[in-house]
Amino acid sequence: MAHRVADVMKLCCELSANQQIKTTVVGSGKGAAAAGGLAFAGGLVGGPLGIAVGGAVGGLLGCWLTSGQFKPLPQIIMELTPEQQQKLYGNVMAIMGEIQWTDVAQLTTLVMGNATLKQQLTGALLGYITKELQAEVHYVD
Repeated sequence: MAHRVADVMKLCCELSANQQIKTTVVGSGKGAAAAGGLAFAGGLVGGPLGIAVGGAVGGLLGCWLTSGQFKPLPQIIMELTPEQQQKLYGNVMAIMGEIQWTDVAQLTTLVMGNATLKQQLTGALLGYITKELQAEVHYVD
């Protein structure tokens, strides 16, 4: 059973890499709030020059607060706890049904060759990431 969960996690990584999906873990609002808040405070204290100084300091603080929170989706998937992996596995298997495979290469081939299944699994993956992990999803152009 554990190898099946690992296969599905690798499949999810492949799906997200194929779709060129990146995520932002919730918390980027902290950076924006720090930049905006300090720019506002700087404006109150020092006028136009204070806005510039407060914005610069706030931007640096925001960068520090959010460092390490922007990750590619495959990295986030591989860092899931066993409980989170099991939940994602359950979501994926509910869509895949009784599909049988021998290894991750065969599973990936089966899914990538079926556009409908691929779309459904990608939707389930994105739903899990946004609801359970509260991450924002972005597609790379």
